[in-house]
Amino acid sequence: MADKPLGKPLGFKSYGSIGHLPGSRLGPGDHTVHEGQARICLQKTRDARDKIFVTEKLDGSNVGVALKDGQLLALSRAGYLATTSPYEMHHLFAHWVRLETERFRACLQEGERLVGEWLALAHGTLYDLKHEPFVVFDMFAGQKRYAYDELRRRCEAGLFVHPHLIHEGALGLERLEALLQTSGHGALDGPEGAVYRVERDGQVDFLAKYVRACKEAGCYLNRPDRPCEDRWLWRPL
Repeated sequence: MADKPLGKPLGFKSYGSIGHLPGSRLGPGDHTVHEGQARICLQKTRDARDKIFVTEKLDGSNVGVALKDGQLLALSRAGYLATTSPYEMHHLFAHWVRLETERFRACLQEGERLVGEWLALAHGTLYDLKHEPFVVFDMFAGQKRYAYDELRRRCEAGLFVHPHLIHEGALGLERLEALLQTSGHGALDGPEGAVYRVERDGQVDFLAKYVRACKEAGCYLNRPDRPCEDRWLWRPL
């Protein structure tokens, strides 16, 4: 049974939304990035001060782990404790975090949080997981997003998986689609898409994402309008 919700421990959402690039499949409530941002991602950086990291987009449940007042908090994307969620997958995540406490403490300092994709339950992509079900794609101190090199360094400190790096630099969609024919995370029906991380002078400027038109959001989830069996990709032994 889920714990009674006690509000958002951090006082805000664990993770916000990322704008889509032109040609990306949009869902309800999604938005696109500014045309100038799209041009930087897809065509050419502004100058040598820009760096772009294109990584594989994972398809699961967005979750986070924060260190606040000395306590590790397993969070849903909305910022609530995972143990208050009505969904079993989030309770399994909270359980997994408790088992991996030492690794999170090796990675996090007070006020920081890791955000990643929890791949225990299939959403719109099936995975043949060759690694643990949590993949870290972002890190924050409060609302400040860390740069890619620091994110990768912290992941290595905690031995956490981070998204497969597809390309560095501007990358057009035609080339991206060719590179998305294979997955760095065992996606059996192909990766969902990619995330462009644009940094300037060593600071994150903006993010943009591309979701492939062939992907259907949540097609493997048990929903009232489409009942089906849950397809678990990972469960504790």
